[in-house]
Amino acid sequence: MHCFVTGATGFIGASIVRELLRDGHAVTALVRPGSSVANLEGLAVSIVRGDLHNQHQLARAMADCERVFHVAADYRLWCPDPPAMYHANVDGTRTLLQAALDAGVNRVVYTSSVGTLGNPGDGRPGTETTPVSLSDMVGHYKKSKFLAEQEAEKFIDKGLGLIIVNPSTPVGPLDIKPTPTGKIIVDFLNRRMPAYLDTGLNLIAVEDCARGHILAADKGTIGEKYILGNRNLTLQEIFSILEDLTGLPAPKVRLPYTPILLAAYLNEGLSRLTGKEPLIPLAGVQMARKFMFFDATKAVLELGLPQTPVEQALKRSITWFRANGYAS
Repeated sequence: MHCFVTGATGFIGASIVRELLRDGHAVTALVRPGSSVANLEGLAVSIVRGDLHNQHQLARAMADCERVFHVAADYRLWCPDPPAMYHANVDGTRTLLQAALDAGVNRVVYTSSVGTLGNPGDGRPGTETTPVSLSDMVGHYKKSKFLAEQEAEKFIDKGLGLIIVNPSTPVGPLDIKPTPTGKIIVDFLNRRMPAYLDTGLNLIAVEDCARGHILAADKGTIGEKYILGNRNLTLQEIFSILEDLTGLPAPKVRLPYTPILLAAYLNEGLSRLTGKEPLIPLAGVQMARKFMFFDATKAVLELGLPQTPVEQALKRSITWFRANGYAS
């Protein structure tokens, strides 16, 4: 089977490419002009240089593809140019899905985020059906992904075989940027994490997340959403696991929320003047107000989503970051 993958050079996308190749599929990867292909080096992948806004080029590239995995997104907690993020995440998704429809692709898996889902925030996990609205979205990334998911849903009525997956927080190898969660791990390894906020995340091994995309294409119901997650952990519990894996001491000081929020506002204002990324991203602090806990039971039961222990995923993440020069 021939598959088309956007965002193939990124963390989740590169893992999906590897899983597809392991299954014996042919892969064409959409790569932005000038982007590094380090995560694809040595892989038998056909690379198409282009972007998400050239509908005719996209349709030609998908012409003989049975499946499309639309993983590409502008993922940043701090965005100095918000219209560019909406252009990439919302307009790009609309153009890509129209191209897939034009090309006659029979299955499309769209990578959204648990950030677009409803979340009680008090430790109870959110599900695919927890009520939510645009006003619940914190920051431009979540807002843009929420609007992009709404655009994607319109194509179901147009006859596109679309399935939506909502990854939680993947960890593991190939986190090349790194992601905000990967940066937490890197900062911990480099002893730059003296304290923490009282928040929580749902972690999943990136390989399981990638496999979940393929399972969604194989077994998912068109028009349905599937949370790709595993274990809910507080940030303190994550640091405790990292301490056990590395022997480095976990931070013991829990910071109060309000002073950190004030510092984030000050950092944001300074960044607007300097153009440099803030040390404390405002959107990240605002997101930390809620425990981002989610229930992946639907994907486990209906798709057979793997549930590799998160300790193993964190260990692979540590090994990869150290091997690639992110940490000593």
